Order: sequence, then structure tokens, then C-alpha cells
Amino acid sequence: MDVNQPKQEHLLALKVMRLTKPTLFTNVLVTCEERDLPGSLFNQLMKDDPSTVKGAETLMLGEMLTLPQNFGNIFLGETFSSYISVHNDSNQVVKDILVKADLQTSSQRLNLSASSAAVAELKPDCCIDDVIHHEVKEIGTHILVCAVSYTTQTGEKMYFRKFFKFQVLKPLDVKTKFYNAESDLSSVTDEVFLEAQIQNITTSPMFMEKVSLEPSMMYNVAELNTVDASGKSESTFGSRTYLQPMDTRQYLYCLKPKQEFAEKAGIIKGVTVIGKLDIVWKTNLGERGRLQTSQLQRMAPGYGDVRLSLETIPDTVNLEEPFDITCKITNCSSERTMDLVLEMCNTNSIHWCGVSGRQLGKLHPSSSLHLALTLLSSVQGLQSVSGLRLTDTFLKRTYEYDDIAQVCVVSSEFKQS
Repeated sequence: MDVNQPKQEHLLALKVMRLTKPTLFTNVLVTCEERDLPGSLFNQLMKDDPSTVKGAETLMLGEMLTLPQNFGNIFLGETFSSYISVHNDSNQVVKDILVKADLQTSSQRLNLSASSAAVAELKPDCCIDDVIHHEVKEIGTHILVCAVSYTTQTGEKMYFRKFFKFQVLKPLDVKTKFYNAESDLSSVTDEVFLEAQIQNITTSPMFMEKVSLEPSMMYNVAELNTVDASGKSESTFGSRTYLQPMDTRQYLYCLKPKQEFAEKAGIIKGVTVIGKLDIVWKTNLGERGRLQTSQLQRMAPGYGDVRLSLETIPDTVNLEEPFDITCKITNCSSERTMDLVLEMCNTNSIHWCGVSGRQLGKLHPSSSLHLALTLLSSVQGLQSVSGLRLTDTFLKRTYEYDDIAQVCVVSSEFKQS
């Protein structure tokens, strides 16, 4: 374990042990049938073994616990704890003992010592003990550097140090996907769904204590990982949320802009910060780990300078009979006023009723107007509402809106439900 050993004989001895939960002792099973040469010898030895479970000697797990034999591997998000002991092996009293523990990572060096004050003296067969803790936040190689300095009875200043290297591994593989919500009133809404795929890439099962999404200040979040059963909310993963090695679990969240942000057009544009995932788990014998992802970012759907959405539209209409819809037109620009003209272009199935090319007037930045329109369909079936054109007379720019909604067209002989 030690990278280098002290070359000089010292009066003090340094011992370092990682503090971690013990593991269940595993037996090595050796059995045979009674008609074989050993007879019942192996079975009797297992019964006499104090580490086996009485009445179930053939089980590999025993009743005893095993302390860690080395530093082993540590996973990102866990708390690294270590016991440090400096013992006076000599028959002399040493003075001014200073024990320092640093943790060297790939990017920084951290001081983990609880105290920086020196101990005045240490008598023979006495020791100085310390326990250090550190929440691991980086993966890769870590080196625990323990340094001891002291003064002998003759006034000679002595110094030595030891290095303990261990690896920090990634326990979980987290992948995220964003889905823009669609509705029957608008092709795209401000709602967004987040799917988080979490995979256990360790070699032991995990108990998933908590997986939550902490939204940014612009959003409210609703977790979609529970179902209502018999009046109670239950997890979709069952009452025991264990994640076996290499298994993957998917969590779903719905985010909606807060009212003060949703009402201001153009704010939720481009790259927006959604929030971060907070994951808490427990491993064997209750060792706890926690990970927080970095801020998740999502590219908001682009509406251009002008956004057109539908506020109201009937689900079913009669063939060749006019029906009304209500549109909402929003100036997404934060600086420029627009002077808009509405044009209505007929398609093979959709025919607009009214005057095309009418002036809508000026629309100021981040403001909206509601517009009632009438149209009819000449073809039965599921038809797409298309053919609206908005022209900004200031910039001579035309915005086209097709497939903004769908409506079911039935024969007038059938009554709408």
C-alpha cells in the first residue's frame, strides 16, 4: 500500500486504516458425499467452524463480519473516512508532535487534519489518534499524504511521511433527454419533459433512497414516478427500490415555466438552465452516497420573432360547416415593434372565411393579441389547420404557419358528441 517506506529508524510509528462498513464473511465450501473417501469429515468440519450459520452450514455467507483489509475502491459521492494513529514505540519521551493529513487529487490538495496544533509531548507506549472525513467529489487517483514531525530528547527534529494511493470510481452512469411537450392547441408548448436514465455501474446492489430534480428559478417541477393505487401514492418501481449491478432505471419529470416567466414572451428562448438532479443511495450495510449533477441545460424551441398559438379549437366539426378558432399572436422580440398583416391561404381541405390581407396593427415587444378566425373543411377525416401568413410591414418579412393544429371532420349526418 505504501508508495515509499521511511529509510531512517524513527521513534514513532504511523498507522492508517480506512474506516468503512464491514462485509459479511464468506465461507469456502468443501463438501462431498458420504460414500466418498472423506466420508462425513468435510461436513463435520463445516459444523465445527464458528463462522458458519448453525443448521445452514452450506450457505456461503456466515454470521461474522470482516473488517476492510486495504483501502479498496471508493466511489464518487461517498464519504472517505480514515483512522490515523501515531504510536511512540520507543522508551523516550518525544516532544512537539505534529501530524498532518493531506489529500492530493488531480486538481487540488486538501488539508484534512482536524487540528493544526502540535502536541506538547508523547510518552512511551502512548499514541495520538485522529479521524478524518472527506466527501469525495472527483474521480481518478487520490493520494492520502500523512506527515509526522517531532523533536527527540536530544533536540533533533525528525520528519517522515507516508503515501496511501486509492482510486475513486464513478458509481452511476446518468443520461438525460429532453422532450418538448405538444398539445392540441399549439404545436409546441413551454412545458418540457426530462427523462433521466440512471445505471448502476458498480458490482453491488444499491438502494435508491432519493432521486429528485431541483428546478431552476424559472421552472416548477412535477415528478411523474408515482401512481395512485387504492388512494395512496406508490412508486412505479415498487416499495423496495433496489438497483442491481448494471441495471438501468428511468425517471420522468415535467417542468413548467413559472407564471411570471411564462407571461413574458421571449424570456424562455435559446439555452435555458433546467435544474440539477440530486441522487442519494445506500450500499451494503447502509453506506451512504450522494451525487448532484451539474446544471442541466436545454435548448428551448425557437419561435422566431413572432409566435402563433391556438387558444381554442373544437375537437370535431361538421363537413362544410364553418367553425371558429381563437389564435394568440405574440411578439417575441424584446426590442422591436411590429406592424402585422394577416393573410389566409386556402388548402385542398381547409378554407378560410373572411378577408385576407387585413391589418392587425402594431404589436409592441413582448406583447400579445388574440384573434378570432372562422374556417371550414371540405374533406372528411383528420385535417391539419394550415395556411396562415403574418407579414411584418416594417421589415417586409413574412412568417408562415402550417400544421398548427388538427381537427376531426365528420359528415353533418352525425351529431357531435
